[in-house]
Amino acid sequence: MLNHSRAVLGLFPPPPPLLLEAPPPKPPPLRIVPLLLLVLPVKMANRFHLLPSNALRNLRNPPSVPFCKFLCSDSVPPKLDHVEVEPRPDPPHSTTANKITNPQDQERHEQVRKLRILLQQGRTETAQNLLKSLVLSKSQFSSPSDLFSLFSLSSPPLKAPFSNMLLSVCAESKLPNEAMDLYMLIKKDGAFPALSSFNVFLESLVSSGQYREVLDLFSEVVDSGIRVDKFTYGKAVQSNVKLGDLKRAMELMNCMRRRGIRPNGFVYNVLIAGLCREKRIEDARKLFDEMTERRVVANCVTYNTLIDGYCKVGNLEEAVNVHERMRAENVEPNLVTYNSLLSGLCRAQKMEKAKKLLEEMEGRGFVPDGFTYSILFDGHSRCGNVDASLALYEEVVEKGVQINDYTCSILLNVLCKEGKMDKAEEVLRKLIEKGLVPTEVIYNTMVNGYCRIGEIEKALSTLEQMEVRGLKPSCITFNSLINKFSELGNMVEAAEWVKKMAEKGAPPNLQTYNILIDGYGRSCQFESCFLILEEMENNGVKPNVVSYGSLVNCLCKDGRLLEAEITLRDMLGRGVQPNAQIYNMLIDGHCTAGKLKDAFRFFDEMLKNETVPTVVTYNALIHGLCKKGRVAEAEELVLQITSKGLRPDVITYNSLISGYSDTGNAQKAMELYENMKEEGIKPTLNTFHPLISVCNKGGGMVLIERMALEMSQLNLTPDRLVYNELIHCYTEHGDVQRAFALYHEMVDCGIQPDKMTYNNLIAARFKEGKLQEVKDLVDDMKARGLVPKADTYSILIKGHCNLNDFNRAYVWYREMVENGYLPDISSCNELVSGLRKQGRLQETGLICSEMSSKGIDDWCTDEDLSVVAKM
Repeated sequence: MLNHSRAVLGLFPPPPPLLLEAPPPKPPPLRIVPLLLLVLPVKMANRFHLLPSNALRNLRNPPSVPFCKFLCSDSVPPKLDHVEVEPRPDPPHSTTANKITNPQDQERHEQVRKLRILLQQGRTETAQNLLKSLVLSKSQFSSPSDLFSLFSLSSPPLKAPFSNMLLSVCAESKLPNEAMDLYMLIKKDGAFPALSSFNVFLESLVSSGQYREVLDLFSEVVDSGIRVDKFTYGKAVQSNVKLGDLKRAMELMNCMRRRGIRPNGFVYNVLIAGLCREKRIEDARKLFDEMTERRVVANCVTYNTLIDGYCKVGNLEEAVNVHERMRAENVEPNLVTYNSLLSGLCRAQKMEKAKKLLEEMEGRGFVPDGFTYSILFDGHSRCGNVDASLALYEEVVEKGVQINDYTCSILLNVLCKEGKMDKAEEVLRKLIEKGLVPTEVIYNTMVNGYCRIGEIEKALSTLEQMEVRGLKPSCITFNSLINKFSELGNMVEAAEWVKKMAEKGAPPNLQTYNILIDGYGRSCQFESCFLILEEMENNGVKPNVVSYGSLVNCLCKDGRLLEAEITLRDMLGRGVQPNAQIYNMLIDGHCTAGKLKDAFRFFDEMLKNETVPTVVTYNALIHGLCKKGRVAEAEELVLQITSKGLRPDVITYNSLISGYSDTGNAQKAMELYENMKEEGIKPTLNTFHPLISVCNKGGGMVLIERMALEMSQLNLTPDRLVYNELIHCYTEHGDVQRAFALYHEMVDCGIQPDKMTYNNLIAARFKEGKLQEVKDLVDDMKARGLVPKADTYSILIKGHCNLNDFNRAYVWYREMVENGYLPDISSCNELVSGLRKQGRLQETGLICSEMSSKGIDDWCTDEDLSVVAKM
C-alpha cells in the first residue's frame, strides 16, 4: 500500500524520520551534491520532483543521515502521530516571510509545512491521514481547493504529488463535488492527475450518480490523447448503462478492443445487467457466451445477474439451467442467487417449488434474511393466500428471526391488500413490542389499507399516531386519503385535504394532481380538471401522460370527443408525447360513437408519431367495424395484428363472432369459435352471448345445447344475458317447460330477471294459450318494479290477437296508450282487423284517431276514416 502510494506520487524512497536527539558530530560539508544532481541521468530525473530551493541550502548543514541514503534508501519510516522537525528558514516566496501574526493563518501555514515535510520524507500514509482530517474538519481550510492553492504557493515542486493525493482523499471521502472543483483547478494549471487518482475520482462521481459528468470527463480525457486503462473505460461503460444508453456502452467496449484494452469481467457484468434490466435477455446471454469464449472469468455477480434476468422475464427453466451451470463451473452461489430464484418462483406463483428451494438453501448453510422472507410474503400475496403469509410470519417469530422494517412493510401490505386490517394491527403491535421502530413506509401502508376498506376514521387516527411518533406525513400518506375521497365522489373533502397537506409542509405532487383530475373527470366536473392543469403549471409541476390520460378517458366516456381531441392537442403542445393508451381511448371513443373515419384518423396519427399500436388498439377498431357490419375489413385488421408480432386475444375473437352473429352467419361464427379454442384462448361469457343468439336464428337447437354444455365444462356461470338468450331460444322452439326451468334456475342463482326475461316468459305462456298465467307474469313484473314498456305491450297485444282475444288485446292497448306508448303498425293492424270483424267500429275508429293524431294514418281504411269523421 505504502509503496503503491509512493509510486503514485512519484517520490523518492523515504528517509528515516528527523530525530530530535542530539546529533553526532557534523561531517564536513558535501560540496559535491549540486554536481551529483546535475549529472543524474535524464531518465531518473524524470521520476523526481524538484525539491524546494532551500533544500540545497540545508544540505550545506546536512542532518546526520548521509545524502546518498536519502536518495537510495528503501527503508520505511515508522508511523508518527505528529510531525516533529527542526525549525528551518522558510523559502523566500513563503507568506511566513511577511511575518504572519494571525494565529489562524499561522496554523494554516503550519499544517501546509507539515504536509510538505511528510511528502519530502516520503511518509505518504501519515500525509494522507493528516490530509483527510484537514479536508473533513473544514475548520482551517474552507475547501480542498483552498488547501491546494495555499500548498501550491508554498511548495510548487511538490504540487503534482500533492494534487494526486488530495484528489484521491476527496474522492475516497465521498466529496465528489469538492473533487470536481479540485480537478478543474489542476486542469487550469495545464496538468493532469495520475491515472490512478483520476480513476478514484471517476468512481466517486459514479457512486454519487453523476453519470453525465463522468462521460464528459471521459470524452475530454480520451480526446486529449491521454491513454486510459480498463478501469476508466469500465466507469464510462457503467455510466452509459445507468443512463440507459446501452448502444453507446457497447460501442465503448468495442473501442476498448480497438485500442488493445481487453474488457474485463466488470465491463461484461455491467453490460449484462443493463441488458437484463431492459429485458433483452437473449442479448445478455449472447454477451455471457462471448465472455466465456474470450476466457473472461464469469463470477458470482455474472451468474446472479443472468439468473435474475431470466426470472424477471418469466423464463424459470433457463434460470435454473444457469444456476446448474454456475455450480458446474465451481462458482459458489450466495444468498443473492437463491433470493433471485425464489423471487422468480414467487412471481410465477410456484410456491411449492419455492418452498423446496428454501429447504435446499438452508441445507447448504445459507440463513434466510429479511429480504428472503419479504419475497415469500409477496409470493403468498400474489396467490391470495393470506393464511400462508401468517403461517410464515409465525414460523419466523418462532425461529427468533428479527423482522426489520422493510420485511414488516411487505407483510403488512399483504394483509392490507386483502382487507385484513385487524390482523395487520395485531402484527404491527407485536413487532413494536419486540423493538421494531415503525417507519413512514409502515404507517403509509396502514393508512392506505384503512382507506381501501373505507375506514376513513381509522386512517386519520393512524395519521395522528404517525405524527405523535415524530414522523412527518408525506405526499404518499395524504394521497391515500385524497384518493379515497375521490373514489367516493366527495371532491369537496378531497380538495380540503389538499389544503391540509400543504399546511403540514407536504405540497401536492404530480400524483396528487392526477388523483384530482381523475376524480373531477369521473364526476364530469371538467372545468375543475382544466383548473387543476392550470394550477399545476403555476406551481411548476409538469403534467404527464397519466394527467392527460385521466382527462381524455373521462371526456371520451362522457361522449365529449371534441374536448378530448383538444386535450390531446394541448398535451402535444406542452411536449408531452401521448402513449398507446391515450390513442386507444380516443379510437375506442370514436368507434363507440360510430365515427370510424375519425377513429382511423387517430390510428394513422399514432403510426406517424411512431407510437406502437397494441392489441387493444386493433380490438377497438375491429369492434367498431363489426358493429357497422364491415366484418371483412375487421378480419383484414386481424392479419395486421399477427404481422406486427402481436397475438389476437379473446376480445378480438368475441368482436368478430359478434359481428358475424349480427349478420346471421352462424357457420362463420362457429368457425371462429373453434379457431380460438385451437389457439388456446379460453372463451368467456361474451363469447357465448352472440353464439347462442346466432344459433337460435339458424334454428340449431342442438348447437344451443352444445354451447350450454361447453359453458358448464369451462366453469362459466351463466349471467342474465345468457339465461335470457337460452329462455328465448327454448321459447322459440316451443320447449316452454325448459324455458321456465331455466327461469327458476336463474332466480335460485340470485340473478334477478329483467324485462327481457319477462317478455320471453310471456311469449312462452302465449304459446301454451295460458292467458291467466300471462296476467300473473305481468303482475309479478310490476311487483318487481319493472314497468312494462312498448316492447312488452306489443307482445301482449299481439299474443291476445293471435288467440282471437281482441277484447283483452284492446285492454292492453288502452293501458299502453295511457302510459305514453304506441304499438307498432303490425300490432295495430291485427287489433283493428280483429275488432272490425267483431263489428266493434267505435273502438276501431278510436284507435285510428289516436294513431292519426300521432301522424300515423296511412294504414287506416276509408271505412275506418268515415267512422272517425262521424266521431
